Amino acid sequence: MTEHAQNDPQAGEQGRYVEPGQAFDRDTNYIADRITADGRDGWPVEAGRYRLVAARACPWANRTLIVRRLLGLEDALSLGLCGPTHDKRSWTFDLDPGGVDPVLGIERLQQAYFARFADYPRGITVPAIVEESSGMVVTNDFRRMTLDFSTEWTALHRDGAPDLYPEALREEMDALMARIHTDVNDGVYKCGFAGSQQAYDQAYEALFAGLDALEERLSTQRYLMGETITEADVRLFTTLVRFDPVYHGHFKTNRTKLSEMPVLWAYARDLFQTPGFGDTVDFAQIKAHYYIVHKDLNPTQIVPQGSDTANWLSPHGRESLGGRPFGDGTAPGPVRAGEEVDPAGRAGA
Repeated sequence: MTEHAQNDPQAGEQGRYVEPGQAFDRDTNYIADRITADGRDGWPVEAGRYRLVAARACPWANRTLIVRRLLGLEDALSLGLCGPTHDKRSWTFDLDPGGVDPVLGIERLQQAYFARFADYPRGITVPAIVEESSGMVVTNDFRRMTLDFSTEWTALHRDGAPDLYPEALREEMDALMARIHTDVNDGVYKCGFAGSQQAYDQAYEALFAGLDALEERLSTQRYLMGETITEADVRLFTTLVRFDPVYHGHFKTNRTKLSEMPVLWAYARDLFQTPGFGDTVDFAQIKAHYYIVHKDLNPTQIVPQGSDTANWLSPHGRESLGGRPFGDGTAPGPVRAGEEVDPAGRAGA
């Protein structure tokens, strides 16, 4: 899920393909506008004004699907879903009838970027938030997007929405999430798109050092910040859920599978079986994206049949550590009609 930094929107994340002799270097120059309660950037929080465009294949977009569902923003923020594969121009709405998003009336996410910035020169990335009335992209800054869902969209949260970014924990959380991003979330890409043996070796060592540290941290507490689910858990989960189906083989992160790391494997299953997490995951789309789009890593575009996903539903035993998944809040209700994961992509299907 990386792409050339200029005019080559290959996979929804800004970065580049393998360049011999170089380490993977993600382009992080996103559209920095924010949608806030006071509208200080010109984009006030307003129910029904914006559309979240995501793709179930992308881990960064998967974060927004989880947080939107946990906070109950479905009625306030509509959802458009792109398919898992695409060409060099843009993510496309090939899952919709006629290949056209029914709200925005466009075939390619690129059109929303160009509606605001003619000849937008960077990657056409998901997740993105688009203003429905103008059809213009507002932001694609996934790093800030979910935090704003928690802190700026509070007036539109469901009753019982959990506090995913507790103010008292933010300093510690920010530092932890930064390490997770560098070593784990982006670390798998640094392995997969390394342009030299040295770059790969360094990324590999950092990745597994990071995973080992998380294994130790989670051995005595149910969630990353203690007793309740936070944004930090969302960010780690979307990498872990892709680890065995994709990263272990496709990105050469093959010291151990997730299913061979007992603490992280139980932790990931605990989250997967929590409403709002596993019900956003489509394993078929995840595999199709990485193995078909990344032709430089997988020239045959053959999608492997494994790994078996039925084990994601096996007992995890993490309840013994106590904790209250949603803190003083409650679990989200059923997935809204029309947003269910295709049965072919679900665990155990």
